[in-house]
Amino acid sequence: MARWGMVIDLDRCTGCQACVMACKAENNVPPVGAKEAARGRIISWMQVLTEEDDEHSGEVKRFLPRPCLHCDDPPCTKVCPVYATYRNPEGIVAQIYARCIGCRFCMAACPYNAKYFNWHRYQKDAPGQNPDVSLRPKGVVEKCTFCHHRLQRARERALGERREVDPAEYVTACAEACPARAIVFGDLSDPGSEVFRLARSPRAFRLLEELGTKPKVIYLSEGEGRG
Repeated sequence: MARWGMVIDLDRCTGCQACVMACKAENNVPPVGAKEAARGRIISWMQVLTEEDDEHSGEVKRFLPRPCLHCDDPPCTKVCPVYATYRNPEGIVAQIYARCIGCRFCMAACPYNAKYFNWHRYQKDAPGQNPDVSLRPKGVVEKCTFCHHRLQRARERALGERREVDPAEYVTACAEACPARAIVFGDLSDPGSEVFRLARSPRAFRLLEELGTKPKVIYLSEGEGRG
């Protein structure tokens, strides 16, 4: 069984936001408008956070892309009263929009602020939207899915061709779009995969690892070499 995960090299990230825009386009992530944005209701499954250098006022010291971290022990799934969010056998933390009652317990439980609430129906049916990703209605929580629809599409193609799925066929939109190759996606349980190797780099770390959430998004700290 695969265990899908991601390694993000902070030494390579330039903060270009290509991953953010690719995620929005791929997953029909809606613009909420200036009024809603001013109220802190922006929806962005992938965010590029910044850390400023204390010694140089206003100078950005580090860019940190932050999707959902798809924890192996996710706090969000433990508090959902209707099982609208759960961890599937391959480690992807999924969201069932039709089951969500909008209580937002999962948002409160997530230590990474990786979930978003639809205060209105922001999305409209329009040309150019990805038909593989459903539009989210008012009153539900949404989040990064590791572009799970791409895995489903790869499996359907492999089934039609009567073969096994090649792990290389499944890659997230953010990893595919990154011009610096700062984001690498793959099967963390496959010793032959690049993510398996990078996850064992001496530069590897996890956000808030002390909480015991066991995130499957792993970061490589800045430093000499590429791990």
